[in-house]
Amino acid sequence: MHSMVSRERDGASGNGQGEGRSGTGEGVRSGARARAATGRGRGRPRSFDRATALEAALMTFWERGYEATSVSDLTRVMDIGAPSLYRAFGDKRSLFEEVVREYGVRYGSFGDRALAEEPTARAGIERMLREAADEYTAPGRPHGCLVVHAAANCSTPEVEESLRVRRNANIAAIESRIQADVAAGVLPPGTDAAALARHAGAMIQGMSQQARDGASRTELEALVEIALAVWPRG
Repeated sequence: MHSMVSRERDGASGNGQGEGRSGTGEGVRSGARARAATGRGRGRPRSFDRATALEAALMTFWERGYEATSVSDLTRVMDIGAPSLYRAFGDKRSLFEEVVREYGVRYGSFGDRALAEEPTARAGIERMLREAADEYTAPGRPHGCLVVHAAANCSTPEVEESLRVRRNANIAAIESRIQADVAAGVLPPGTDAAALARHAGAMIQGMSQQARDGASRTELEALVEIALAVWPRG
């Protein structure tokens, strides 16, 4: 009888310990799950809209130029941390290269369209200059051309060179269009295509700077007829 009572007591004691261990184990597991969930919440990078962040970077580079824009400026206007910037865009120079491409598509393509769509080089240049007067003074965004302005006071050789290449490519495209008109007899055989193209490039770049300095659309448009007066007639 004593042994039976002892076994009953031992069994009761064992069951209590088992329940205690089971309860403790469940508590540990629940705590671990809670800590894991909390840890994931802290460690997960904050999501952001990449296109919105890129547009903010574009506007900042356009307004301030490449050299005067710091990484802290970019993270502030893009509303992201530096690690997110580097993960999504690379370093500052890589981000700027993407910005320049985006600018070319969204804001800087009017010149290419004018040359491609107008029937003559002269008509293309006239349209390009008139649209530059409009684009470079549009409200709600920085004035002038990003590709021209961002190069100001730039001390990073790779960036300076890439912008120079883009500007020279624009002049080369104008020269090619003029040469096509010379070959077609639209312009006289002795037309200096290179000089005319460089003149057009100088006009575009000068209009960009004057827009930065506060010239209005009307004031810039007044330059168009003067610029076209140097063109020879076919």
